[in-house]
Amino acid sequence: MAFHPARTHAYPRSMSILDAPLARLDGTSGTLRDLTGGRPALLVNVASKCGLTPQYTALEALHEEYADQGFVVVGLPCNQFGGQEPGTAEEIAEFCSTTYGVSFPMSEKVEVNGPGRHAVYEGLVDTEDEGGESGDIRWNFEKFVIDADGTPIARFSPQVTPDDERVVAAVRSTLS
Repeated sequence: MAFHPARTHAYPRSMSILDAPLARLDGTSGTLRDLTGGRPALLVNVASKCGLTPQYTALEALHEEYADQGFVVVGLPCNQFGGQEPGTAEEIAEFCSTTYGVSFPMSEKVEVNGPGRHAVYEGLVDTEDEGGESGDIRWNFEKFVIDADGTPIARFSPQVTPDDERVVAAVRSTLS
């Protein structure tokens, strides 16, 4: 199946989403750029107690496969869907490391919808997926591929797994 780039919008501010303040899961201050290292990335709102949580395995495999080519997966924990990410930062880190061997960077817990929506998601939600859907994040594990400049390249629904050929094609399209 061919990769079709998402239709996107320009980030509504004069800065890239990469410049949005975003602390690491351990509380270290920084920006999304600090988490991505200025590399293309797959951004995923994650949750530890969701039926889709086993996607962590494929997220880690994707990260491991493409890290040497300049790509990174970034997890953004969110507790807005059914309270499925209730833990503290330490509990989330322990769960991800112990259960799924997660080595990719994780951010602090963020809100992806509503009045508290994080600036990163303000810059992503107008991106359409393959079905033309945009707007609010629908559930845990919604995925966005961004290029090294922070421009959204593709959006995938929570049910599209990280090892789906469409996600892999979008990832490959960002590599030089």
